[in-house]
Amino acid sequence: MARHTRHPFRPYKPLTMDAKDFERGLSLTDVLTFIEKHESRNYRRYKYLEGLYAGFYDIYREPENEAWKPDNRLVVNFAREITDTFCGYAYGLGIGETSEDEKLNDAIQVFRADNEIKDHELELAKYFCECGHAFEYFYQDEQARTKVVAVRPTEMFIVYDKAIKRRALFAVRYGHIEEDDGGDKIKGEILTRDYIKTFEDTNVLEVRDNPYGLIPCVEYIMNEERIGIYEGVAALIESYNHTISEKANDVDAFAEAYLAVLGAELDEDGLYHIRDNRIINLYGTDNAKDIVVQFLQKPTADDTQEHLLDRLEKQIYQKSMVVNLADDTFRSTESGVAMAYKMEQMANLAVFTNGKMRKSIMKRYKIFCSLATNSATPEGWKTVQVDFTPNTPHNITEEIQAARDVEGIVSKETQLKLLHFVEDPKAEQEKMEQEQRALFTDSQALREMFGVTTNAGTEG
Repeated sequence: MARHTRHPFRPYKPLTMDAKDFERGLSLTDVLTFIEKHESRNYRRYKYLEGLYAGFYDIYREPENEAWKPDNRLVVNFAREITDTFCGYAYGLGIGETSEDEKLNDAIQVFRADNEIKDHELELAKYFCECGHAFEYFYQDEQARTKVVAVRPTEMFIVYDKAIKRRALFAVRYGHIEEDDGGDKIKGEILTRDYIKTFEDTNVLEVRDNPYGLIPCVEYIMNEERIGIYEGVAALIESYNHTISEKANDVDAFAEAYLAVLGAELDEDGLYHIRDNRIINLYGTDNAKDIVVQFLQKPTADDTQEHLLDRLEKQIYQKSMVVNLADDTFRSTESGVAMAYKMEQMANLAVFTNGKMRKSIMKRYKIFCSLATNSATPEGWKTVQVDFTPNTPHNITEEIQAARDVEGIVSKETQLKLLHFVEDPKAEQEKMEQEQRALFTDSQALREMFGVTTNAGTEG
């Protein structure tokens, strides 16, 4: 099969605009120009990367072999495995988001439950692992509750100021609507700090005030370059699938080897007899040694192919910085320290990504706190604490011992954070205090019931 050039797309380049031009007024022509730039620069790359996660590789697009040749198209979907493994490790247990302000903390927990934030954040993580970045879109529902949805970068973009600070000027969420005549229309929203404008092609449909006073979307990025988690190893994955497909073709070709008969002529009946009965009976010559019957075998490169597949698989996991959970050496590891060393590379990637994730989550709560209806003040978002807990195997006995060892050294809340199964240390501490109060009350009631008094406060 012929080979195609892999990933022939330019790196991500942000869309920018001079802030002075934006302040003079943003026309629909300007917006449509940015949509065209967004699609010409990045759309093909996004669809290619999304296709890899879905399992659509170049092997399916390569020219077909001749009808008489084997033509296997095998795919090992490393892209999905790498993404799901990393997302499960980094965000599978959920992200802790709490505030020191009890009123705001209660509002945040309601918001998280109302939006199923754990699943929402996993979806965001999957999107930015695929394409390098994704967006979170805000809106108010019919009950004036703040809602968020994850949006792929194929459907949304932000235009930034050309100045070094790269301040976001506005965002556009859009889509193509197919018409009956085969054409399509572009319909979407322009999101600024002051207004939200709905449009269709060059027609403005609605303009409404922006209740947040901030652009109602947040960009989540894998890294500043917006490179997806498997984008750097896409060519290796494509080569792996090509190699394993060729190996399958070699196996089929070997199974269909030609039988060569030299020194004797076979008629049509003889050919069918050999094929059906698996018996060869040749005659017509005085010297049997002159007749040669053998299979023609294609030279195989089995060892070379296996070596290449092993090398490619190792490089795919190594360069993507994601551990291969199916690796025998990983599974046989029993020591917690040894396992931590094997996961160190992925842990380092998670630390880097979590820093970007935390920054975006703080922007989320800045938008959330812009509304007084969310029981918040405009500066309340600064009290939000964001905690990440990696989804790793835990030794509960060791965790309990560690928590006991810091008794009296750190606060009770910090002590409870050492236990991975305690999701909300502050709530857990409150439960413990309630139990102690209830226990004291019950104990006091029993004393009074049986007339037991203490010597406290009496003279000796």
